[in-house]
Amino acid sequence: MKEKNTYRIIISGGGTGGHIYPAIAIAKAWKDKYPKAEILFVGAEGKMEMSKVPEAGYNIMGLPVAGLQRSLSLSNLSFPFKLFKSLKMAEKILKDFDPAAVVGVGGYASGPVLYAAQKRGVPTLIQEQNSYAGLTNKLLAKKAKIICVAYPGMEKFFPKGKIQYTGNPVRKDILELTGKKENAMAHFGLEPDRKTILVLGGSLGARTINRAVLADMKAFEDGGYQLIWQSGKFYFEDMAEKVKLSALKHIHLSAFIKEMDLAYAAADLIVSRAGALSVSELSLVGKPVVFIPSPNVAEDHQTKNAMAYVQEEAALLLKDAEAIGNLKTKVDTIFSDTAKVEKMGKNIKKLAKPEAAHQIVKALESIIA
Repeated sequence: MKEKNTYRIIISGGGTGGHIYPAIAIAKAWKDKYPKAEILFVGAEGKMEMSKVPEAGYNIMGLPVAGLQRSLSLSNLSFPFKLFKSLKMAEKILKDFDPAAVVGVGGYASGPVLYAAQKRGVPTLIQEQNSYAGLTNKLLAKKAKIICVAYPGMEKFFPKGKIQYTGNPVRKDILELTGKKENAMAHFGLEPDRKTILVLGGSLGARTINRAVLADMKAFEDGGYQLIWQSGKFYFEDMAEKVKLSALKHIHLSAFIKEMDLAYAAADLIVSRAGALSVSELSLVGKPVVFIPSPNVAEDHQTKNAMAYVQEEAALLLKDAEAIGNLKTKVDTIFSDTAKVEKMGKNIKKLAKPEAAHQIVKALESIIA
């Protein structure tokens, strides 16, 4: 049996921030407990984990795996070949690295690595971030030791006896926002007499949210608001040109916000998609939220994520189809009622799971013989 302080683990998956940041949070929590432990990430070539993971200080290997396109596409013809090659590479990685356990966080690379691990008899743990489980995780769950989930009712997807309700792990800096407001205001060049709205569309961006902000940005400025706006890399150039033409002074636009702790600390209200990681982070932030769920996800799971909070009076929901032209009105309904602002902040905080990463570490310990 390996010494606990030298435990090696593999963490596989990625594709979006919603998979990558929980993975990094788990790695950090494992390292905090076992400083000599070796951690290897396995991701998909060309995806954002290949840069984000090394930035966080961890080694990563890439697989050529890619997803199937829902539409008819020539790229689908290469899918079985990429999958086969990825499975062979995953088997070699497992043989060479010899991990004590493998964690799958979802995303393209997660499937081949967990499958290869289970084939070799290496214990596996699945961390499912969403309220709706994908096909790969449902298949891999049959041989996984533990499935860590963020929402109740996940026994409709997974064996009940394997489920642990841990919540989603988040970046450590987001757990520590107290006392950062003044620094945050200075960092973004904000004015103290204006309400600050933080607009998030995920790491890639959200077309509808960007268009909704464009439609209302003059009204926001005239209404005494200022914006910290993350447009996403695909939309940044277009949004930057339109903001420049508008000559509005209280819009702080960027493709991607690295200092998310400062953005959250500065915000009075947040507009966001309802992806699993966003919802988990916003619970810990404890500020009013307007969720605009993406309609382009499996089983409309972002709406389900958001509704879990709306039902607890912890957030408001604005449908994607109704967002353009109605965003400022929705924001105004919150700020027009001081008691509502306070109540929403308190209610969303009640749904937070700040110990998620540590609970997943405990689960991981339990499956290592």
